[in-house]
Amino acid sequence: MADRLSVLLQRFELRARVFHRGLLCGTAGFDAAAGVGHLHLLRCGKLTVTDAAGQRSQVSEPAVLFLPRPTVHRLEADDAELVCASIDFGAGDDNPLLRGLPEWLCSPLAELPGLALTQQLLFDEAAAGRCGHGAVVDRLSEVLVIQLLRHAIEHRRVDAGAMAGLADPRLAKALNAVHAEPARPWTLQSLAALAGMSRARFAAHFARTVGVPPGDYLTGWRLALARKALRRGQALKQVADEVGYANASALGRAFTRRFGRTPTQWLAGSTH
Repeated sequence: MADRLSVLLQRFELRARVFHRGLLCGTAGFDAAAGVGHLHLLRCGKLTVTDAAGQRSQVSEPAVLFLPRPTVHRLEADDAELVCASIDFGAGDDNPLLRGLPEWLCSPLAELPGLALTQQLLFDEAAAGRCGHGAVVDRLSEVLVIQLLRHAIEHRRVDAGAMAGLADPRLAKALNAVHAEPARPWTLQSLAALAGMSRARFAAHFARTVGVPPGDYLTGWRLALARKALRRGQALKQVADEVGYANASALGRAFTRRFGRTPTQWLAGSTH
């Protein structure tokens, strides 16, 4: 099967920044104001995690805690060894990976053998403090997130959204194609054919698994890419060509229907 993650990661670049490495004694709080998610990698010790609603969870073995979106939470520990990083997927609201992930994923490292080498390298590099280690631990954190997403897809840890669709071998073929070629004139028939299903079965299965009909997902993906391109300063006509609309007016109408503002109005608001 074609790579289910690379196209999405190329369209919405993943960036990590490690801001803590070593022992955590006491409490550390995180809010949503910074607009980033978080990765917490527990090597040893015990950790208490409190979410925005005040619900407390205990982590008592080596584990990885991934909060993909900006989320209020608090960590409490007594001599727990941690690496903590902020995670930014870029244009978070538009990224279908983020929309399909739960508020947080917590997995014991014992259940993630594929991450063993990366997390060992990450801890070793964080402790050594050699020349350039800041850039190295950031890149290793990005690798760890990608491996975690891969694990979530392969083991069906997510039951809705794009991640759930990518975990389904039939739907993944259609989703991969849409992600790779948004400008192609996709129809329900052509997408169903890629999945090896009838139109009716494909439409029902897609909506049940991903949470929206195929046409709505395609529109959302195209407009997500359009917003990303507009932020970069591309002309509306060029963006329309790139994401599958006949002209700037057609893109503008679709944009306004989805977001309640024209591209010009939205862009003006997003810069303030």
